[in-house]
Amino acid sequence: MSNQQTARPTPAPTTEPAGLVLLGATGSIGDSTLEVIRQNPDALRLAGIACRSRWDKLAAIAREFSVPWVAIYDETAAREARDANAFPPGTQILDGAGGLRELASLPEAGTVLPAIVGTLGLEPTLAAVEAGKKIALASKEILVLAGSHFMEAVRRRGVEVLPVDSEHNAIFQCLQGHRPEDVYRLLLTASGGAFLDWPLADLAKVGPEQALKHPNWSMGPKVTVDSASMANKGLELMEARWLFDIEPSRIDVIIHRQSIVHSMVEFLDGSMLAQLSPPSMTFAIQHALLHPARAAGARPGLDFSQALRFDFEPPEKKRFPCLGLAREALEAGGNAPAVFNAANEVAVEAFLAKRIGFLDIPAVIKHTLDSATNAGTSCLEEILGADREARHRASSFLNKP
Repeated sequence: MSNQQTARPTPAPTTEPAGLVLLGATGSIGDSTLEVIRQNPDALRLAGIACRSRWDKLAAIAREFSVPWVAIYDETAAREARDANAFPPGTQILDGAGGLRELASLPEAGTVLPAIVGTLGLEPTLAAVEAGKKIALASKEILVLAGSHFMEAVRRRGVEVLPVDSEHNAIFQCLQGHRPEDVYRLLLTASGGAFLDWPLADLAKVGPEQALKHPNWSMGPKVTVDSASMANKGLELMEARWLFDIEPSRIDVIIHRQSIVHSMVEFLDGSMLAQLSPPSMTFAIQHALLHPARAAGARPGLDFSQALRFDFEPPEKKRFPCLGLAREALEAGGNAPAVFNAANEVAVEAFLAKRIGFLDIPAVIKHTLDSATNAGTSCLEEILGADREARHRASSFLNKP
């Protein structure tokens, strides 16, 4: 009998369910998190949920899980939600950036899971840190924009940060029980995205329809395009540098087509540890939310009664220029990672709108990095200012006649 047919016991709960605030409840990470909560109702409960504007889906989640607090960033959407009376009686509806910060600081929440794409998650996540919450971190941009600032706040407040990205969660698991001084390097695995086997000459002609056909993962449009360009792996380099306090030169990327080995750690003696699971975000999310406990998973694990392949290959520099640009930005330090992130977001938005081609994405990033002044950022306003300036530079480059 395969392990997909074998029932796995779930330990009986010993405490009250932990209160969880989910920022970005209507996205793909939100969907996977809800799947985990359904599997573990005795261990997890939603204290608050937030979205940018999709209040109808947020209302459905609030009804299913009896969520007492919600926040809708877009104030027009929040007014529509209040007028529609779509939420359960007694549900408190917050709005705007202030609403997100208030939700992230709820006294009844022990854990905050930021899963908001872009820079929107930075301020509420910092508010959660200041409120002493455990952070299950899914938003790459928080560490890309403000890695030093964020981790200093984490150390000062003594809060726990558990990575939700499958790659960083894998590394976190592999590092458990090992001394930092025994680690030689971290290896982030990458699927290679939609165009791994396409002739390079054909990439100039691809559009969003092709880029959004990921071979292994079901993700939002922006992240899926980032996977095809490997900009996402560049962001993950930046994320790993701060999460694990390791030099950029000791973080490598390797392509693993099957998306089963989620990342690896190599130690000084040449031995390696890897974390394996099927390509579903439910595994990493459940680990982060229940750590250090384990429970039956929301989805079945690997089925070794079937043949499995594990292929690895280095990424081609010509095929994935965004990865090289990201490494250059990480090594440059200062606000260069924030500039890379902002330029990439502007370029991907333009690509999805069919205003530019796929190969224009790295061109926009390179121009923005080359034209920006690299400087340190000592406070949140300076960080956000560098982000705004980079977006302006990228947009101006796109709008050139």
